[in-house]
Amino acid sequence: MNVVMIVPTGIGCEIGGHCGDAQPVARLLGSCCDKLILHPNVVNASDLNEMPPNSLYVEGSQLDLFLQGKVFLQEVHSNKVLVVVNNKADYQSINAVSAARMSLGIDAEILELKKPLRMIAKIRKGIATGDVENWKELVKQVKKYDFDALAIATPITISRADLERYFEHGGVNPVGGVEAVASKLIANEIGKPVAHGPVDYALEGHKVVVDPRQAVEIITENFIHCILKGLHKAPRLSRERGLSVRDVDCMVSPYGCFGTPHQACLDAGIPVIVVRENRSVLKCPERKEFIYVENYLEAVGMIKCLESGVHPQTVRRPVLQTVVLKG
Repeated sequence: MNVVMIVPTGIGCEIGGHCGDAQPVARLLGSCCDKLILHPNVVNASDLNEMPPNSLYVEGSQLDLFLQGKVFLQEVHSNKVLVVVNNKADYQSINAVSAARMSLGIDAEILELKKPLRMIAKIRKGIATGDVENWKELVKQVKKYDFDALAIATPITISRADLERYFEHGGVNPVGGVEAVASKLIANEIGKPVAHGPVDYALEGHKVVVDPRQAVEIITENFIHCILKGLHKAPRLSRERGLSVRDVDCMVSPYGCFGTPHQACLDAGIPVIVVRENRSVLKCPERKEFIYVENYLEAVGMIKCLESGVHPQTVRRPVLQTVVLKG
């Protein structure tokens, strides 16, 4: 049983719309399937990444390509990770990479960008997004090096007032959207696993208790250890062999969103389980093709029904009358 789990970035999902707060769900879903295919937003959480051992960590736009049947996911034992930084004297990133080398046994090197990557976080129409500058120069520079996966450890430009407002009042995470934009642009060009983690993110002197879903964002100033763990064994893209969309049994999605992965699953005949409790700020209407459940606990039950071939109506009361079709 192979399951895809998505929590789209920057749309304010109740679960997974903050920083790594979908990890318990990922661990739950991972316990009831053979492979759990997810994207970085599901499990990235500054210094923490507790993705289940049977999960495949796939950048969002590359997950779209996989579900569209354009690429295979080739599992690996480890990747050589190139970590790009704006400043080679960035002690945070050096220490984070060293920690990953010592704790994970990861093969990683640091490269200073000739032209700093600039990422400006913005909220447009209630959705987190942003602008990315100098990404083409980054792509040109990294193509000269031998690596399997790319970790981007650079700052995100955002005002202190906006960050304070988010920590004090909640709402859509303001930085995840621009990270998704940058990762997509760069991943599409290099065709390798990519993930971004912000540095210099902490609010100096901001010593307050925050929403538990935000807590991991305020306990550290460097967010890249989580992406190093994800990229360590992230599957590589292949045009020839590996796990294919035909191997996917279902996808689990938050409520109120519809995008490329949803359409790809419909096109491929893959059941889509939608969790109403995990609402986003979007207002996409319900679709009769989807399977709706109230929460992730019910989603697990639905996955097991699909796996065992038991129709959900037959384990509920009252059992619906058998349908007799007219000839």
